[in-house]
Amino acid sequence: MSNSLHSRAQKVRAHAAIRAWEYRQRNHSKGVWFRHRRVLADAESAFAIPPSEVMLLEEEGYVREPVGSEIEPQKVLLFVPAARIEEIPEKRRLRVALDAEFFAAPCVVLLRFEHAID
Repeated sequence: MSNSLHSRAQKVRAHAAIRAWEYRQRNHSKGVWFRHRRVLADAESAFAIPPSEVMLLEEEGYVREPVGSEIEPQKVLLFVPAARIEEIPEKRRLRVALDAEFFAAPCVVLLRFEHAID
């Protein structure tokens, strides 16, 4: 086998191995990315908050979205009304998207669209 053909065969095998790994990761996720997108579809805005605020919000009766515990590291996702979000002093606005900044924030409160269908 010539060197160029051998090199090309190696590239094809490497590409196939990467594609197989990506498919395996997607199939093992069991729909978690779809569920994350579904939660964010109901959110008008998102804010990163400190863990101490999460404890207060849970004591007030706000419930975590279960999808947050399905990824590693786990994250807290809570839907909270706008008036209550305004009372959180250390909030930081995030883009409503599955991006690095969103996943870097361990605790996120979401403001539901006013006319969201439940």
